[in-house]
Order: sequence, then C-alpha cells, then structure tokens
Amino acid sequence: MRIRPRIAALSVTAALAVLGLVSASASPSGQTLDIQKPAAAAAHAITAADPCGYTAAVPADRFKGIPTFDATKATRPYTATLITTQGAITFRALTDKAPCTTYSFRFLAERFYYDLTHCHRLTTQRIYVLQCGDPTGTGSGGPGYSFNDENLTGATYPAGTVAMANAGPNTNGSQFFFTTADTTLRPNYTPFGVVTRGMNVLAKIAAAGEDDQNGPGDGYPDAYTNILHVVISH
Repeated sequence: MRIRPRIAALSVTAALAVLGLVSASASPSGQTLDIQKPAAAAAHAITAADPCGYTAAVPADRFKGIPTFDATKATRPYTATLITTQGAITFRALTDKAPCTTYSFRFLAERFYYDLTHCHRLTTQRIYVLQCGDPTGTGSGGPGYSFNDENLTGATYPAGTVAMANAGPNTNGSQFFFTTADTTLRPNYTPFGVVTRGMNVLAKIAAAGEDDQNGPGDGYPDAYTNILHVVISH
C-alpha cells in the first residue's frame, strides 16, 4: 500500500495491502493487508531474553530505540486512550494474548512516538479499517524495528478490534488499525486491543468518507484525524 491510509495502500479489490508499510496484492478473496516492507520477513529467533524477536529494521522514523522485553511489565493490564482531533478513543490492551505487541505499543506511546501523527488510511468497503501509527503520514513509515506475529490462531476482527498492520508475516512495526465495522479479514494481523470507548468517534470518521486515492472506498480519511497524545492507564 504505500501505506498512507492504507492497510497497505491498495485498492479495495486489491486492497488491504497497506495496513503496514508497503503495498501487497490482494488475496483470492481480495483481502490482504500487508503494509510494511516490500518483502515479508522470516520470524526472528525467540529466546528467553527476547521472546518477541524485536529486531532493527528500516525505516527508522522518529526512532525511539528498540524495546527490551520485560515479562513482568508486559503482563500488566492497561488501557490506552488516543486523544485525537475527532475525539477520544480508548481500548483495552490484550496483554495476556499479545504481550509482545502490547509491550511495543506502550513502549512507543510512553516515548510520545504517536503524538501529532495522523491516521492516513480509511477503508469504507469490505474491510472497514482506519489505519494509523505512521509518523510520516505516508503509509511507508516505521519505528526502526520489527517483531513477530502473535495471537493469530482463530483471530477475528469484529468492529472495535485494534490490530497490527504489516507487510507480511512477522513484519510488525508501529502501524496499526481500528476496525470500524465487522470484517472478514483473514487471521494475518495481530489483534492486540478492544475498543471500550469511542466507537462513536470511529463511526463519525468512517461516515465522513475518504478520497478514494487507492480505489473505490479506500483512501485518505476526509475527517482529518490527528493523534494529539496517547494516555496509558493501569
């Protein structure tokens, strides 16, 4: 996708590719959400010191370092509230099911990585996704590291799911998406949160539409959504 508001910078029929950083071709069902690197990366080694496979990667936009996994901190439940120009969206982090992903999100949020970044892609057909988390606002940005997938077995993406965008297996970075309606995405994107407040905000953004730059129903959100700050609460 070039990743702008893309789940991958795709059209909705080829669509979904941009949830991460790069574009990807659509699967036979037209559901692909690859978004980060042009080529899928192999799973990084899992060790006791680093069960997540946090590994240096390009690009490194607004680089904040690479997380060092802390199992004690990773298991602590938390909620994240994204204060945006369209309203506040709060989600419960699934620290028990996706500890590596929730740890990474908190690592970046606590270092103000997401502050003053805007959601760059909205899809209003078939996959119903608002994609955010790229400091460049182009759909091609990343934090300077990648990490492995998790929590994919039996994964579903009903309205209010928060999940990672990617460019193939084990290419997670900083980009993520909210589902604004129930979807039938394939279990390829790590679900790591559930919206508890702010579905009305997501509905408002979706209703405003997008500019169809990537194809019908897939483009930059017309309701400009800038993340002013992310508040982590325990």
